[in-house]
Amino acid sequence: MKLSVFFQTARCAVILVQDGSIFEAETPYRISVNGKPAFETRRTVISLYNLKPDTDYEIAVERDGQTGRVSFRTDREFVTLNVREFGAKGDGIQDDTTFLQAAIMACPRESRVLIPKGVYRITSLFLKSHIRVELEAGAVLSAFTDRTRFPVFPGIIESWDEKGEYNLGTWEGNPLPMFSGIITGIEAENVVIYGQGCIEGNASKEPDNWWYDAKVMRTAFRPRMIFLNQCKNITVQGITVQNSPSWNIHPYFSRNLKFIDLKVLNPKDSPNTDGLDPESCRDVEILGVYFSLGDDCIAVKSGKIYMGAKYKTPCENVAISQCCMRDGHGSITIGSEMAGGVKNLTVRDCLFLHTDRGLRIKTRRGRGKDAVIDNICFERIHMDHVMTPFVINSFYYCDPDGFTEYVRSKEVLPVDERTPEIKSLTFRDIEAVNCHVAAAYLYGLPEKKIGRVEMENIHVTYAENPKKDIPAMLEGIEPMARQGIIAKNITELVIRNVRIDGPDGVPVATENVDRMI
Repeated sequence: MKLSVFFQTARCAVILVQDGSIFEAETPYRISVNGKPAFETRRTVISLYNLKPDTDYEIAVERDGQTGRVSFRTDREFVTLNVREFGAKGDGIQDDTTFLQAAIMACPRESRVLIPKGVYRITSLFLKSHIRVELEAGAVLSAFTDRTRFPVFPGIIESWDEKGEYNLGTWEGNPLPMFSGIITGIEAENVVIYGQGCIEGNASKEPDNWWYDAKVMRTAFRPRMIFLNQCKNITVQGITVQNSPSWNIHPYFSRNLKFIDLKVLNPKDSPNTDGLDPESCRDVEILGVYFSLGDDCIAVKSGKIYMGAKYKTPCENVAISQCCMRDGHGSITIGSEMAGGVKNLTVRDCLFLHTDRGLRIKTRRGRGKDAVIDNICFERIHMDHVMTPFVINSFYYCDPDGFTEYVRSKEVLPVDERTPEIKSLTFRDIEAVNCHVAAAYLYGLPEKKIGRVEMENIHVTYAENPKKDIPAMLEGIEPMARQGIIAKNITELVIRNVRIDGPDGVPVATENVDRMI
């Protein structure tokens, strides 16, 4: 058993257990802190709270006769600012926004804003650099849903000399007006938001609430729970985020980000409630996060054609591990707003449960020549009741022009500045049980074929009573069930040790491949 300190601050630390378990172990780990028994957990990502600043700790983790140890010293802390001392009541009635904001703005470097147990009604809170914000166990930031209380961020603000622009608001890959997030960071750096508390969005389908007529822009587009624009060195750890108006966590043109041991929860039928959507971000680590929601669990993006062509900023160097994705449309999605490209994405040691698709790539003609997907790797993944484990769709029919002949045509069209590209993907050491529709559905553009797809050590079994459905959102395909590997327009498809079994264990067609090389 190997232990490592993945993250630490003055009051908390995160220990990663590496013993071959994915997300959680079959039997509990017993945790000791400085020689004293503390608690038990099955989770491989273990968060420790209520630590003392500037103090040495030795952590021991024991399971089934194996023990691992790791030592660290917590960070320095100058002062703690308790929001109750600034006037916040946490009674679930008073609007506590101003009082919490005052504590944030008054907090000096290397210090903590403490939000103790209670229900704090708020609209938007804005982050300041070089602070730590702790949501204590039992603390709830409960958001209002009245649109008139929220600031509006314009999409594009032109510079005085008309030579530049400032992009503040965004909606689904375009610079459009949006309401500020419940937690908002603008050019903030060196911030930690952590604890055992909860951010509650209170979204519902009631009239005038966020999910009512969700596609209609009313004054501005719906806010995110956590929105980070042009930020760097941000860590969000431990908290629960639930019932978001739209996307839950949305980092935007930001870098050096960590999202650790979170719970992201929304009903299955909640609209556009993606879990975590890094957009045109760099160096992102997502560890030990549990997702259960109504859309894609993690969607990696880089804008629609304007943002991609203007800023040419890919989403790159994203590492996802020890996460559990449940109930969403896609466990891990790339796109469809990816006009700036997506590069160097690694997903390891994750569980995908009851999602429509495992890996889901969504692109289409019109995303542009900068929309390059390259060096994507999935390994050591376990899927259960994922309808189609692997989907690459180069004909995704979104946006007003999604059903035009240019987007949907399967004929070879000219390659030009509007043509996206998918270069290389690797899938290895993956087991998918109780699959329904197809083991893999991979469809590239005929004029710009997928470069290389490598599938190695993959075992797929089908559910006893599979549901029929379309494997990908593109025109011209019929609902199917228990299909093998369907691949079109791929330059190089490498298959090693891939087995596809029926529910009785009897092998079915190992592959049904039209490689069109």
